[in-house]
Amino acid sequence: MRKMIGKFLLFILVLSAISIPFTPTEAAAEKVYHVKLNKEVEKGLHAYLKRSFNEAEEAGAKAIILEINTNGGFVDAAGEIGKLMDETDPDIIAYINHKAISAGAYIALHADKIYMSPNGKIGAAQAVEGTTGNAVDVKAHSLWVAEMISAAESHNRNPKFAEAMAEPSIDMPEYRAGEGQLLTLTASEAADPEVGYSEGTVSSVQEILQLNGLENAEIVQTQVTFTEGIARFVTHPIVVPILLSIAGLGLVLELYSPGFGVPGTMAISALLLFFFGHLIAGLAGYETLILFIIGVVLVILEFFLAGGIAGVLGAVAIVVSIILAGGNPMYMAYSVLIAIAVAVSGMVIIMKFFGRKLHLLNKVVLMDSTDTESGYVSNVNRVELLGKKAIAITPLRPSGTIDMEGERIDVVSQGSYIDRGKHVIIVKVEGSRIVVREVEEKGESK
Repeated sequence: MRKMIGKFLLFILVLSAISIPFTPTEAAAEKVYHVKLNKEVEKGLHAYLKRSFNEAEEAGAKAIILEINTNGGFVDAAGEIGKLMDETDPDIIAYINHKAISAGAYIALHADKIYMSPNGKIGAAQAVEGTTGNAVDVKAHSLWVAEMISAAESHNRNPKFAEAMAEPSIDMPEYRAGEGQLLTLTASEAADPEVGYSEGTVSSVQEILQLNGLENAEIVQTQVTFTEGIARFVTHPIVVPILLSIAGLGLVLELYSPGFGVPGTMAISALLLFFFGHLIAGLAGYETLILFIIGVVLVILEFFLAGGIAGVLGAVAIVVSIILAGGNPMYMAYSVLIAIAVAVSGMVIIMKFFGRKLHLLNKVVLMDSTDTESGYVSNVNRVELLGKKAIAITPLRPSGTIDMEGERIDVVSQGSYIDRGKHVIIVKVEGSRIVVREVEEKGESK
């Protein structure tokens, strides 16, 4: 009996020990992903956010806290990120700490909830040209304002404030946005129930968790990987033309250098970085890389084939592959033109100030002048024959053959017929044309 009681108690004890871990495990299984969005909004950022959001979905995260601190960036990149946020299953809570300006405001409006730090600000979202900083044209501006309104309406926010953030003609003096000025809301203004652009002002992520009943959740903080960091840097719209200019200038310098050295390595490295970053960012597909490789192969073949067709096709393939790799063909076309201008300028400077000749192109292009002074002649000009005498071994009518010290030479007479066996003197040499006239030797009479 005692043994049975002991076994029963042991069974209860084991069952209790097994059941204890289950409750904490279930609680710990509730995860919240903390993702930071800082610096500039560009295409490379999309790759990092997509990877982070996918990880959150696969882990069954309860929510994603997107901590935002940015002065904005490029509207096309912001549009892709906004679409990504709409397609993500877990709730996305934007924590503005401390700025969500321009494209950052657009991204924040795609969040399910918005919280702001005490010094947080959201707004000033007028679209501008990335290259000049000037306002975009009327069509692009109208589209961007509509995008801001749609982003606000998609999460039941008053669209008039989103419109005022992007449209300077809207007058909101009570929020320091008179006519001609863009609306920027402070944390307290955004939390005002009449505005409704913030669920509250908080000082930390932990406060957001408490306000949403997630204080016991496990926080998973994502980090930008090394490759994503490269992609963010390389795909930056300012870095792209610089990289392409380095590649173009490196190739030009390589043309003036013997062998393959630092300039060629610099050019190849810049192009590899360009394609690597755009592949990681999801902007370029492998088809663009294949097209680029085909272009390079055609350019190399030009050194072995005549006609120039392979070189032209190769250059076109390279340019097209670069334009397609950027995601925005118009901007990439500008970048390519900048790179070409830099390369041409470099070539002019080298030729004008350093007097260098193209080393590599000497193998496929005749660079020297083919004149007599440079040592080029179409035929041997035998000026040493002038004044020498010979014997006609054939009649000269007026052309024929003479014998001069055992050498047979084709000649023409100076106009008159000269019979075979007559003595002649060479009076003119013009390349292959040797002119003779008859001479009388002593003892001969006509």
